[in-house]
Formats: sequence, structure tokens, C-alpha cells
Amino acid sequence: MLLKPNPTNRCFACGGANERGMQLTFDQDDAARRIRGLFQIAPQYQGGEGFVHGGIIATLLDEVMAKVSRFERDHAVTAELTIEYIKPVPIGRDLVVEGREVERRGRELFREGEIRDASGVVLARGRGRFVCVDKERYLEKVAKGS
Repeated sequence: MLLKPNPTNRCFACGGANERGMQLTFDQDDAARRIRGLFQIAPQYQGGEGFVHGGIIATLLDEVMAKVSRFERDHAVTAELTIEYIKPVPIGRDLVVEGREVERRGRELFREGEIRDASGVVLARGRGRFVCVDKERYLEKVAKGS
């Protein structure tokens, strides 16, 4: 199933309502229980000449791991994010970004993600701990601005 940017969501990574955002589209693979994205990152997201900025690499991994919540319809937020920068991630080249769940402990969800080049070489790896939150309480706080 294709996960396109929501036109009312202002998220920097996946929102369709953020004109300066990345507006990322992912694929939800129900059989493999993985989220994947195929991207070429534009030059405005570079750090060193010709390479993706480390913060953008972290954003890609955070987003793909967060999207794994769709399988169980969890409403979860990132509590901890660890990124391993293995090789420089090139601008303008085909990249595969993939996330999956590795463990659940109560409200805590543990996820892993990778960024690979077109030949399958791992360029960056992420591990995240996400915490399930009550969706209604979360939305109330957002509406109040707190």
C-alpha cells in the first residue's frame, strides 16, 4: 500500500501541507511487515558537498521507523533515536530506506531502519525506541499548544 503525504499534515518529513518539507512517500509491505521508501535526495538537503546532511539521514530513519506503527495502528512518538553513519549517503542517487519492528515491551516499541544504495550496500542504520501515547490526550495537548 502506498503511503502518500497527507495534504493536511505539516510534518517536515511526510506532510503534504509543508511546502518546505520533504513530502516523503513510503510503501507499506504488509506481508513482510516493513515500510520502504525509494528516494533520490535533492541537493537542498546536503551537508558536505554531494552528500546528504546527517540530520536528514536521521530524519529519514526516524520517519521510516515511525511509519511501522501503521501495522498495529499504534499512536507512538520517538523516545530515543540512535544513528550509525556507516558510509556517506550521496545526493541524487537511488536510495532504499526501510524500517521494521524488532520488539514490543508494553508501551515501548523497538524499531530498526536502514538506508541502502541501489546495490544493497548499507550506508546508515538506525535504532529507535518509540512510546505509545493516548491519541486523544495527545491531540488535546496539540490543540491547547502545550
